[in-house]
Amino acid sequence: MPRTQRNDNFIDKSFTVMADIILKILPTKQSSKEAFAYYRDGMSAQADGEYAEAMENYLEALKLEEDPNDRSYILYNIGLIHTSNGEHEKALEKYFEAVELNPRMPQAFNNIAVIYHFRGDREKAAGNADEAEEWFDKAASYWKEAVRLAPNNYIEAQNWMKTTGRGSIDGF
Repeated sequence: MPRTQRNDNFIDKSFTVMADIILKILPTKQSSKEAFAYYRDGMSAQADGEYAEAMENYLEALKLEEDPNDRSYILYNIGLIHTSNGEHEKALEKYFEAVELNPRMPQAFNNIAVIYHFRGDREKAAGNADEAEEWFDKAASYWKEAVRLAPNNYIEAQNWMKTTGRGSIDGF
């Protein structure tokens, strides 16, 4: 039984029923419909903290989904799971794949920047100021792209860039 059919609350059940109806009437390929079902189950599992189950669903969705934009969201969510598990290299790989398919995905640029900023903080704490500055500069470049795409988001990143001199006031 798919995960979304096991939900106990009314809202989740209602969403699942509506999504199933829409999937049945949309003139789209069966593989895309199946991919969406796996993606939906992956999102549900991820929301419940069941990352292994979510990953299985996302990987199945990725096998079936052909649309680059839809694939970018699957890859992004896989990146989120890797980030949650502390697997930053794997997460970066998925975020970069996502923005390659969908260069208008500010959340992926933001998450790349967050990982780079984390690395900068780690280097700073280890006393490696030059390496830290390199990571912070990389983080700023990705945050600038995220802010360009979504100007009203990422306020903390914008403030950090301003206070560290990594962002021009004109750009924000």
